[in-house]
Amino acid sequence: MISDTAVPVGQRPGTTMLNKVPEVTVFFWIIKILCTTVGESCADYINSTLGFGLTKTTWVFTAALVVVMAVQFRLRRYVPAVYWLAVVLISVVGTLLTDNLTDGHNVPLWMSTTLFTVLLLVVFGVWYAREGTLSIHSITTAPREAFYWLTVLTTFALGTAAGDWTLELTGWTPGPAVLLPLGLIAVVAAAWRMGLGAVLAFWLAYILTRPLGANLGDYLGSARADGGIGLGTPGTTVLFLVAIVAAVVYLTVTRLDRTERAEVRGEASG
Repeated sequence: MISDTAVPVGQRPGTTMLNKVPEVTVFFWIIKILCTTVGESCADYINSTLGFGLTKTTWVFTAALVVVMAVQFRLRRYVPAVYWLAVVLISVVGTLLTDNLTDGHNVPLWMSTTLFTVLLLVVFGVWYAREGTLSIHSITTAPREAFYWLTVLTTFALGTAAGDWTLELTGWTPGPAVLLPLGLIAVVAAAWRMGLGAVLAFWLAYILTRPLGANLGDYLGSARADGGIGLGTPGTTVLFLVAIVAAVVYLTVTRLDRTERAEVRGEASG
């Protein structure tokens, strides 16, 4: 279980609040993967099965994301239901960003992967230059929260592009395709145990959960003749949404993933 335990530094003047993200526990990673799978399957279902089309689907989910993010930014603390709803919607929008480039503008997947990699590095660079930390345990001001959510969106788009590019290169069926990101996450976890920086390990694992969740969704939704389980896109979406709701309700009641520590200006350097 990879946990970002870096100590926040360089708090800048601004409105402080309780940490706006959950503690990184096994529940964090489980729900993250579930959200990723829903993002892939839900986007495909509405775009293709219901026939909304790529453009309309993108506008609908982007509008929903803007509304939820407005609520998220107004909150003064981490609220599981709002936070994870934002992650679900970002997973859908991140998927659609890559799909629009690939299907709508014929941008090769290697180019999309390169583009989002560069964009992610730029976001990380600006975030670190301004705040002095990339730790998710330091999301106590509006600017840091903005950097955090922009990073999350970019990782979803990057994970989609990199995952699809890998499948394009290998031609793997859904079952074996799950094993590659799973194996890479295991390598990152082992490296973290052996001393890899917590922040770097966290963000590497965060990116890799995107292709893991997407490939898992493909495996469950694809027909048996294609190497899948045969649940279909609607069945997979409903199953994972129910699991997400159950997990979020559990965390809301038990408060197991609350950091609940207020950070004031200058506290880290005191």
